[in-house]
Amino acid sequence: MCFHTSTIHKTKKLEEHFKVNLSSETIRPIFDKPNYHLNGFAHPNMLVIPQEKSDVLAPGVWGIVPSNKKSSKIKDYYKEAVKYGGGLNARSEKLFQHYLYRESVMSRRCVIPVTGFFEPHEHNKKKYPFYIQGKDHQPLGLAGIYSVIDTYITFTILTKEASPFFEKIHNVKKRQPIILDEDQMEHWLDGDISQDDVKEIIHTNYSESKLEAYTVSKDLFSPKVDSNSERIIEVVNYPELSGI
Repeated sequence: MCFHTSTIHKTKKLEEHFKVNLSSETIRPIFDKPNYHLNGFAHPNMLVIPQEKSDVLAPGVWGIVPSNKKSSKIKDYYKEAVKYGGGLNARSEKLFQHYLYRESVMSRRCVIPVTGFFEPHEHNKKKYPFYIQGKDHQPLGLAGIYSVIDTYITFTILTKEASPFFEKIHNVKKRQPIILDEDQMEHWLDGDISQDDVKEIIHTNYSESKLEAYTVSKDLFSPKVDSNSERIIEVVNYPELSGI
């Protein structure tokens, strides 16, 4: 699953890379601040490219909420939903069955720009965090769906069964977020594609040759440490994992 991300690129870089414009200049200073570690369970604000305005980078809250909820009840919903993963991830296999996902999948898909993301690896019953990013250090676009509640966008990151690359890292639950290449992003945000087109995009694996992964500090898992600092994406080697 994907519960931890990193967004370091400036908004100008994201605008250029994804060929979009920020929804409002007033939020630029907020999102220009680098976030080396965003913990999904804190339901942070992140930028998304929504299908309904696919030329715009708009703020969204990580953790999808049913559209029939009032904005004043979003926090209450998150407290209730924590036992179900807080709405942070959606299993792509359930997109057309789950009541919450199927109301968004055909008209409210989104792309979530990130610099990278973290996944846990288990070895001898101990967890080790890996950081995954593009080899070229360019932004990655994750596939998601969203809901709109009053003026709020709430979104979730789509996951699927792990590819061979991710299976070595996320070796227990064997899941991965869906990463989109440039052509797929445009297709993903197209309002005219069919259910079969959506499924085809989901089942297409992002080229593993474009990604790199390495281990980082276990402080990522510690609630007692402020892990939102540059050192959290620095390489930390663990001799016991030398064979991976």
